[in-house]
Amino acid sequence: MSNAVIVIDMLRGFLEESYPLYSGPAARAIIPNILALLAHETERGAAVFFIADNHAPEDLEFKIFPPHCVAGTAETEIVPELARFAADAIITKQRYSGFFETALEASLKKVCPEKLIICGVCTDICVLHTVADARNRDYQVEVPINCVASFDEEAHRWALRHMEKVLGAKLT
Repeated sequence: MSNAVIVIDMLRGFLEESYPLYSGPAARAIIPNILALLAHETERGAAVFFIADNHAPEDLEFKIFPPHCVAGTAETEIVPELARFAADAIITKQRYSGFFETALEASLKKVCPEKLIICGVCTDICVLHTVADARNRDYQVEVPINCVASFDEEAHRWALRHMEKVLGAKLT
């Protein structure tokens, strides 16, 4: 059995300065680390799933966050550096968790991974909620700390501790 790598929201809308939810230089800095992780894991036969924020123009989430990653816009595109690994493995989401009303669970059941390796942005929002839902489904979860980032460094550190101490994810 091999692993599955779940790449959360490595999208232009979070990683390019011109967009309202740009996650900052810390988020840009993880791109090479995720590239190395994907190269290593795909060489070992891992399945890769890109989870992509994708909202309707009037999404209620925009009462909390500014409009972002609206369906059909450039913001929803995987950053060019990682796009070659995305191919047919893009799963859109409208809420924080990659599992909530998406095809992720069914896709994982087809590949029966030994563990999930979860990376991307934002550590304290979409990564955290996806890790929680994965653990609630009894998956072993690993979070490479050099492959996650957030625009809020304090919340990033809190989320890492929470994922390890409360949710039982392995930080590597």
